Amino acid sequence: MASASQDAGKFVSIPALLDRNAEQFGDKAAYREKQYGIWQTWTWSEARKEIRNLARGLINMGVNKGDFIAIIGSNRPQLYWSMTAAQMVGAVPVPLYQDSAAEEMAYVLDHCGARFIIAEDQEQVDKVIEVQDTLKQFEHMIYLDPRGMRKYDHTHLHDYSHVQETGHGLRDELNPELARRQGEITYDDTCVMLYTSGTTGKPKGVVLSNRNIIETSIASSEFDTLRRGEEVLAYLPMAWVGDFIFSIGQAYWTGFCVNCPESEETLLTDLREIGPTYYFAPPRVFETQLTSVMIRMEDATKFKKKLFDVFMAHARKVGGDILDGKPVGFGDRVKYWLGELFIYGPLKNTLGLSRVRVGYTAGEAIGPEIFSFYRSLGINLKQLYGQTEAGVFITQQPDGEVRADTVGVPSPGVEVRIADNGEVFYRSPGVFVEYYKNPESTASTKDAEGWVATGDAGFFEPDTGHLRIIDRAKDVGKMADGSMFAPKYVENKLKFYPNILEAVVFGNGRDRCCAFINIDLSAVGNWAERNNIAYSSYQELAGHPQVMATIQEHVEEVNKSVAEDDMLSGCQIHRFLILHKELDADDGEMTRTRKVRRRIIEEKYNDLITALYDGSEKVSTRTEVTYEDGRKGYISATLEIRDAKVVPVQTKPIAAE
Repeated sequence: MASASQDAGKFVSIPALLDRNAEQFGDKAAYREKQYGIWQTWTWSEARKEIRNLARGLINMGVNKGDFIAIIGSNRPQLYWSMTAAQMVGAVPVPLYQDSAAEEMAYVLDHCGARFIIAEDQEQVDKVIEVQDTLKQFEHMIYLDPRGMRKYDHTHLHDYSHVQETGHGLRDELNPELARRQGEITYDDTCVMLYTSGTTGKPKGVVLSNRNIIETSIASSEFDTLRRGEEVLAYLPMAWVGDFIFSIGQAYWTGFCVNCPESEETLLTDLREIGPTYYFAPPRVFETQLTSVMIRMEDATKFKKKLFDVFMAHARKVGGDILDGKPVGFGDRVKYWLGELFIYGPLKNTLGLSRVRVGYTAGEAIGPEIFSFYRSLGINLKQLYGQTEAGVFITQQPDGEVRADTVGVPSPGVEVRIADNGEVFYRSPGVFVEYYKNPESTASTKDAEGWVATGDAGFFEPDTGHLRIIDRAKDVGKMADGSMFAPKYVENKLKFYPNILEAVVFGNGRDRCCAFINIDLSAVGNWAERNNIAYSSYQELAGHPQVMATIQEHVEEVNKSVAEDDMLSGCQIHRFLILHKELDADDGEMTRTRKVRRRIIEEKYNDLITALYDGSEKVSTRTEVTYEDGRKGYISATLEIRDAKVVPVQTKPIAAE
């Protein structure tokens, strides 16, 4: 890490790296965006010009050093430029989740005291206008897309392009001030403030310095030998720390190109066209892609389906070993080569992953079956373990040491220790400065020596030095008989099946485990269409007897798999029901990063949990839902509860602490 720190010392900020890139390889592609079906490209020199024009425009509008500038929208080069421009003038960018409801945005905007907001389009502008009376420090808003904005009151509303044009026109007058502000930026100044997903309460503002971002970006880039020629597709929320590290930190350090898709609907097409070499996706994306593949294969001819099954079975047998460079017999290699020709290659191309050199998944644990599926295709998919408070990286998996059941070894420059109670602690150059306006939480999370409590339970394997994460420490508990309860382990196994979108397992302090299940509407809907089964809603399909029977088969197969684990065999599911609605972030049941809010679900669906454990065969319920336009309503349903077969085992009690 000494060399990384030494190199970084020359470039103490993202704007400083921008200047380096523009001067050293200014004609290389920095950003691409698909507009109206055509890819537009900006070089590093052109990007710097765009950013500097915006920075001068911000100064002209009255942005001061230390101001917070909220940035709301999907992945657009102009919004990435906005973050760099904010840093250039001494302000702090605060990206928000673009799918947040107005009241969620109001909390963050008020908490950070944002004077300025840069919004993508009319939808985001309307959300801010809805809550602007509650925002004490808000003064001006800049919008990127002018469609629909002509009749709005523009007293405090500004067109992005006009702000840039003004900045360009005032370049002679404002260049000295811009140079002065950029020259005053230090390594320990705030680079960005990112808000946590708020799994257990109100989101917290995580303050990350230039040192945090740049040191982390250097170390992680060197770990995977990232180069200037990499291609990245930026499609994950800009408010998420991973996107900031990949699309700004690593991109500016290495100089690789960041590609922005046209829309969420065209994402897969854009992914195939770009063919990224460096790719990141949370488990949910990989699960969705696998579901799509399995649906297509169900519609294929018998011959194609048989060919797919035969070669995929072979891939699961030797694909991972070939990828890791382990010895594999000549006959197996020939068969795998044929599979690459007929099955694996076309499949990877369809998924847009044929050029991936390094792929990562994180955010939550990925099911081992899903993980192994992608690696068997020859995709170098790895797991990393990280947090917003760490600047993402805590552990990574080195090439040749990739496994589904571990999250790797400590990243370069990161120290990791396990507390007596099993909780994972770390410290590194990437450790956050503080939680904004929250000294109590800062002190409870980070001690005086810089050790950060993750809230996760885990242990190091003595033979390999790899870290294994069991579950969230607060979620890991004990069954009534003293055996371990780790819900995420079982939930991930359930979500391997394309028919299951989400699962929530209960059992802490109880004599058995029970589960809520969400079906995947696309997968189950496809099955219904093939079998001429009519349905009018998610609720109707979820309650269909054949769907219930299929889910029961999946649950019982998972029980057999769970029974093979000595520590967690007590977590087999005895009873389950299929929820009458999908768990939704708008209803507070999940975070914006698609993490389950267990406490809220337990409170909201207490009647259903009670029915699971009192032996009821059916239960009637009424649930409040939030529609896309913010209106509230209710869904009533009568749900069937089914028993599932379990495998008799001898459970092992957890040793007393």
